[in-house]
Amino acid sequence: MKNHSLIIVGIATIAIISSCVPARKFEEVKKKQESCESELSQLKLNHKDLESQYNEVNSSYIELKKRHDLLVNDTTTIGKSLRQMTINYDKLNETYELLLQKNKELLAGNAAETKKLAGQLQLTQEELQRKEDALKALEKELNLKGQKLEELNVELQKREAKVKELEEILSKKDAAVKDLKRKVSDALLGFENNGLTVNIKNGKVYVSLEESLLFASGKWAVSPKGVEVLKKLGKVLEQNEDINVMVEGHTDDVPMRGAGDVKDNWDLSVMRATSVTKIILENSKVNPLRITAAGHGEFMPLDNAKTPEARAKNRRTEIILTPKLDELFQILESN
Repeated sequence: MKNHSLIIVGIATIAIISSCVPARKFEEVKKKQESCESELSQLKLNHKDLESQYNEVNSSYIELKKRHDLLVNDTTTIGKSLRQMTINYDKLNETYELLLQKNKELLAGNAAETKKLAGQLQLTQEELQRKEDALKALEKELNLKGQKLEELNVELQKREAKVKELEEILSKKDAAVKDLKRKVSDALLGFENNGLTVNIKNGKVYVSLEESLLFASGKWAVSPKGVEVLKKLGKVLEQNEDINVMVEGHTDDVPMRGAGDVKDNWDLSVMRATSVTKIILENSKVNPLRITAAGHGEFMPLDNAKTPEARAKNRRTEIILTPKLDELFQILESN
């Protein structure tokens, strides 16, 4: 019965050792190994007991052989049992050696796996630290950009307020220009489109007077009809003090062969602009600081053609009325 138990234990031990033990169940295998070792120790004790029994049986066997030849057959049976026990013992011993070898391999494999996992863990920790450092750097950069964005938002709000203020001023200016154009057109109603035009261009009111309305050919003395026009215009300018006035004289490209103070088209354009300016100032209360006279000769033509019609169009005096933009300039300078 004991031999049968040993065989079962040996087979069970071999089955346990031969199975594939995953690394994550190492502790369970270890406990089973310890159990096997305990059973093996118990088997060794049993073996010693068996050896002692064997010696006793052998002694009895010798004595009984001498006394009872009839027990030869029984002794033969016992001998067979002994041989079988020896075979079982050898197998058990082989199983024990195999168990030891498997245990060593298991421990070696576990150590290598543990070392590998430790290395991977170290690399993971280093990578995690690098990512954490990078995250902190990004957070710092984000905070700085957030502060910068807040500053830019504040600045943008200020600029939006400035833009809105400028738009309101420009809107007022445009309204003022349109109102001024209406007043000038009303004052010069009888002359508009009869040698005189009033237009808005680039936010300014342009009063353009043809040469025929103001001067004789090659002259700079203003005709009576021209004086009448300028007097009416002067009254409008007198009532609109926030308007700056530029008087520009223009000629055609036909060279002037003059003498005295007026020798060429430059001189003629300047003299004509000056004459118009003086008439406006003499017949109104316009502040002289508001008005400027300038001559451009033939160098700012309206039509570059070399025809009589084109040249007549270029011979003109333009009175340019510009609303003062002091408030607008103050806002721009504050930026």
